[in-house]
Amino acid sequence: MKVIIEVIALFLGFAGWILIFISLHDQYWKESTTEGSVITTSTIYENLWMSCASDSTGIYNCRDFPSLFALPGYIQASRALMIAAIVFGTFGLVATLAGMQCSKVGGENYILKGRIAAIGGVFFLLQGMSTMIAISWYAANITQQFFDQLYPGTKYEIGEGLYIGWSAATLSICGGSCLLCACKIVTPSEKIPYPYQQPSRGHVPPTVVTSQSAPSNYGRNAYV
Repeated sequence: MKVIIEVIALFLGFAGWILIFISLHDQYWKESTTEGSVITTSTIYENLWMSCASDSTGIYNCRDFPSLFALPGYIQASRALMIAAIVFGTFGLVATLAGMQCSKVGGENYILKGRIAAIGGVFFLLQGMSTMIAISWYAANITQQFFDQLYPGTKYEIGEGLYIGWSAATLSICGGSCLLCACKIVTPSEKIPYPYQQPSRGHVPPTVVTSQSAPSNYGRNAYV
């Protein structure tokens, strides 16, 4: 049962790691809304790296953000958190593969392998939390600008890239939690070591005394 939980946790963490890459490459983190807009023939959509515009004929044009320091603070923080999530996920995958009971890495020291697997679960949790904070922070700014009646700029709606990011964060957190729970499960087949107790000096084992004091039914001549 413990091995099955570790495999499921590894699959969830790896799936979340892949979805983070997909979310980062998705261009639709936010999309301009047609609510209250007079111009409906063009659409503007952005992500953490670029801004794109398309018209009704299907022609689109994208441009990268020219300056990092000119970007709003939440975009810079979201970039850092998403990159950190990828790094955490990489360490989590390596630690989980090394700490699983079905792997040959680390030999048969299951206590050490369990601790390494627990570290992998912590990395998966950090991956999910970093992604969740970045995606939720970005979505909160979109929502705030959308319902602000005094906001003069273009209003946006939540794009598909954010939903992919939320899915990645959920899978990563579930994978890390399952891995930490699997490390606490003790199976009956595990060998529990007991410390060796050296007998005190002058103590004679009972078997020796019994063998010496046991009466013999044979005479001494029977041994010749």
